[in-house]
Amino acid sequence: MSIYDHSAKLNNGSDQSLADYRGHVLLIVNTASQCGFTPQYKGLQGLYAKYRDRGLEVLGFPCDQFGHQEPGSDTDIRSFCDLNYGVTFPIFSKIEVNGDNAHPLYKFLKNEKGGLLGDSIKWNFTKFLIDKQGNVVERFAPQTTPEKIAADIERELAK
Repeated sequence: MSIYDHSAKLNNGSDQSLADYRGHVLLIVNTASQCGFTPQYKGLQGLYAKYRDRGLEVLGFPCDQFGHQEPGSDTDIRSFCDLNYGVTFPIFSKIEVNGDNAHPLYKFLKNEKGGLLGDSIKWNFTKFLIDKQGNVVERFAPQTTPEKIAADIERELAK
């Protein structure tokens, strides 16, 4: 099984195969609109704007499992991202990242790159960097800002 065997529902309700991103560097992030880390949307959008033409895709996966910090509907979330941060990267439908109902993509990601204190996602804005071949090369803690991982992205884009 690889990352390209997974698909997820976009915020607009359509299905998106991750195989469509083959050959791209991916940054996959579980997001929330009412979190202390929510301003990272600005940095994520900045990375996307800077590196999209070189092959970066940022994929946002809203999740309401941490402190009920993503209570809105898919429409509310999209509107929030557009109005507050000008987000143009793909936002997916709200998912769970931990537990029995965790999305299969997140089960895969956690299995590939466990965290410091085990495999579970600890909070919003945990980030996974995927290389052009679909390998999970790095996992970043929520506190790691998007700006701090630009060098890692550049390294993967250069390969």
